[in-house]
Amino acid sequence: MEARELIGSLYPVQERESLEILKIQGDASNRQYFRVSGPKGTCIACIDPAFRSADPEAYPFLIMRSLLEDHYVRVPALLDSNPDQGVLLLEDCGSLMLQDEVPHLDQTGLSARYRQVIDILIRIQSISPNGSAIPFSLSFDHEKLMFEFDFFIVHALKSYFSGVLDEGSIAALRREFDAIARLLVRPEHFLLNHRDFHSRNIMLFRDEPVVIDFQDARLGLPQYDAVSLLRDSYVRLDPQLVEELKQYHFDQLRRNGLTTMDAGEYLRFFDLMAFQRNVKAVGTFCYQTAVVGNRSFEPCIEPTLAFLADYIDAQPELAAAGRLLSPIITRRNS
Repeated sequence: MEARELIGSLYPVQERESLEILKIQGDASNRQYFRVSGPKGTCIACIDPAFRSADPEAYPFLIMRSLLEDHYVRVPALLDSNPDQGVLLLEDCGSLMLQDEVPHLDQTGLSARYRQVIDILIRIQSISPNGSAIPFSLSFDHEKLMFEFDFFIVHALKSYFSGVLDEGSIAALRREFDAIARLLVRPEHFLLNHRDFHSRNIMLFRDEPVVIDFQDARLGLPQYDAVSLLRDSYVRLDPQLVEELKQYHFDQLRRNGLTTMDAGEYLRFFDLMAFQRNVKAVGTFCYQTAVVGNRSFEPCIEPTLAFLADYIDAQPELAAAGRLLSPIITRRNS
């Protein structure tokens, strides 16, 4: 069934022919998004194969949307859904992303906006387990972290950058990845994370941040989402502002009783988590470019690799991985 028919199934028969349906750019997933204009205004239609014939009460997007809304995190309203066809109708929160606003703000404006977004992040990270399986049964455990590292090995090192590292170097690097993953599994510090909390997943609607793409939420270090926001593959913030905002996030965690880390631990785990998160992102961008053929993500590879040197220089646990990755990191400038 075509998109028009699927979306039309949620409208009265007499309105279906008059619908204007425009496909909009989605994320790096199988979901498709459309802006739908009809007699009663506009909305966003999401077609998700994973929703088709799913139990709505077990569908992560709907679970997380309700959970966030219940905790006063602004998310798009759910207008209608058809699980049999895998279609949801959501509130249209416009097209302005945080990414779009960044170039137009001075440092004072950027600091204020990002502090506002970090306050939303703290609200998310304050949500405690409520007995539901999702998202609290999921975490950045060793298996998940290694899955993401291995995804990078397959799609970045063995595909997009094929031939730059030999098999012996890749095997040695995987051993380093394993050691880094073990350092990051600290369940005593885990909080709820959005998992993709970056500037393309924060819409600005009537000057209010609206959080989207939250269906993959899981438990992990509080730095995970902070890394996504401050070491963003789509936006490069001034280093001084990044340090200020890291301190703000840490202070808010402490003020809200969400961490027992001291400032040194917070910064150490920020760098270790940032290394893992950015390596994972490069793997995704390489996969989208080389396998899916979606070259819109290719320009993100170089700036994301550029972040790695800072973490490698700062944290001795990353030194060996850094040496092994140096042909990839330096190749971006060749």
